[in-house]
Amino acid sequence: MSSTPWRTHMCGDARPEHVGETMVLAGWAARRRDHGGLVFVDLRDRSGVTQLVINPELAPEAAARAHQVRNEFVLRAEGTLVARSPETVNPNMPTGDVELQVGTLDVVSRSTPLPFQLDEENVDETLRLRYRWLDLRRNKLQRNIGLRAQMVGIIRREMEAAGFLDIQTPILFKPTPEGARDFVVPSRLQPGRFYALPQSPQILKQLTIVAGFDRYYQIAICFRDEDLRADRVQEITQLDVEMAFPDQELLFDVMERMYARIWRECLGVEIETPFPRMTFAESDRRFGTDKPDTRFGLELEDATDLTRGSQFGVFAGAEAVRFLRVPQELSRGDLARLEELAQQWGAKGLAYLVYDEEGEVRSPIAKFLSEAELARFRGEPASTVLFAADTWEATSRVLGALRSHLGRELGLIDDNAFTFLWIYDFPMFERDEEAGRWTAVHHPFTRPTDEWRERFHEEPAHALAHAYDLVVNGNELGGGSFRIHEPELQARVFELLGLGEEEQRAKFGFLLDALAMGAPPHGGIALGIDRMVMVLAGEPNLRDVIAFPKNQAGVDPMSGAPSEVTQEQLDELGLRLVGAARSAPPSPREPAARITRPDEPTPPEPGEPPKAQPVGEPEAPVGPTTQESS
Repeated sequence: MSSTPWRTHMCGDARPEHVGETMVLAGWAARRRDHGGLVFVDLRDRSGVTQLVINPELAPEAAARAHQVRNEFVLRAEGTLVARSPETVNPNMPTGDVELQVGTLDVVSRSTPLPFQLDEENVDETLRLRYRWLDLRRNKLQRNIGLRAQMVGIIRREMEAAGFLDIQTPILFKPTPEGARDFVVPSRLQPGRFYALPQSPQILKQLTIVAGFDRYYQIAICFRDEDLRADRVQEITQLDVEMAFPDQELLFDVMERMYARIWRECLGVEIETPFPRMTFAESDRRFGTDKPDTRFGLELEDATDLTRGSQFGVFAGAEAVRFLRVPQELSRGDLARLEELAQQWGAKGLAYLVYDEEGEVRSPIAKFLSEAELARFRGEPASTVLFAADTWEATSRVLGALRSHLGRELGLIDDNAFTFLWIYDFPMFERDEEAGRWTAVHHPFTRPTDEWRERFHEEPAHALAHAYDLVVNGNELGGGSFRIHEPELQARVFELLGLGEEEQRAKFGFLLDALAMGAPPHGGIALGIDRMVMVLAGEPNLRDVIAFPKNQAGVDPMSGAPSEVTQEQLDELGLRLVGAARSAPPSPREPAARITRPDEPTPPEPGEPPKAQPVGEPEAPVGPTTQESS
């Protein structure tokens, strides 16, 4: 670090080789201890902690000031670095062999009493977010945000080394139908018109490639107005990548080299490349999910054909019968809890066979099963077989979730392992039965595989997309696809999704025009920065890897955003509030007032379910139950 009048070293720099040097340190008082005449202060900055020793006999003015120091005072200390006596060495601190014998101590800034202590456990999250500047001083968050910065630096160096250009795209853009609701911004200069904050730069990055910039990347901020949870926020950051004349092997290689370097430099962990690959169909069949955690087994098994003539009517009448072998004899209490979880995931119940230590079966359904069925299902002594009988999709959802739950509960997961996996050959479309139409699984610009290019409209339920996701330890880091570059093919996909020619022109006319003017083949990927840091840091809560996040109600307790605006601002925009009094701002747990133009009809009441969208999900990770892509 460059020396300044404020400090010559960072607090975490002091080492035995510096003994005898004069140092100037500046930072926050993490702790103060009075030992008779001596005062000890742990001085902290981003790099670490150095212990200050203030001796009243050597520095009486500094000692007088040290007695006034409280936690989180900002101090500047000048003195000589000395070695600690053997009995006071602290092996748990990188600076634990030395301490600064202070000659001059300045109180640069004082602190009011703290709402919580930095080492306090189980602090309410709302209180932490209310005083986020203080919360961010905690060691864990300092580490997480530092890790994030280190990771982004590596990403930029790797992308530029591979020939990708960092190109920024607009934040104010056109509303387009994607997976989540748009955040809309009224235009003062164009009354009655609105911008939308981008859910992703999908169309814009395609246009960048059409414009001749054959390798694009961006660390992009994206906005999605959707319900929140621990691993979902409304503002996300993603690595956005696009290339002309795409080669899947090249794209995968660039991503794998980038991840290998991130894990090596950030965690000191070597990960093996190339990453394994698996089709969506295989992943769903074996693990019941498109983002499997492959650090442990417990694979799903299929008994549909075997049970077609079963005397157990639940099995015989189900579209699919699948099961999971658990390497433990579960108690009735265990089974009751698992059944409750299964019902939360959509199961009607949870059939089971329990084998005791002698291999004897215990189950209310055993008497209905044939010898062939029992032989197929027989488990090892002290084990349990769990069944799901429903549609194929429902059995995947229930058993896939039970598998993940049991992997954690039974200690089957190696927390120090990282298993990366590419999932490819996704379905291109899925049926929205409520809306009575097809939707895109990834997004409507995704290219069908070559075998489905001319006939995807004939069997949309079976058509496959040239799309891929990257998964690690059961977390979807992101996804991508090859895009449609032919306007005729794009129009056909739009038509299947229920967009007529007039609506296509209104919503995507500029894209269709661009594709008609010499668009090269192109494709790319989007990877969630927030999710990457979450996995790197081992954090279950996405908000703990973001500097200034909103809470689960989409509110910033620190600033009070979203906040009211003045009547003057509303008048300038030609807006009026409907559904809430100006004097009563909405509770963070209640829907905000709708904003409409004075000449618009009154909108539906807050809380009305959103209408189904004619297209699929946007790209980049937003949650574990959403199919994300780029």
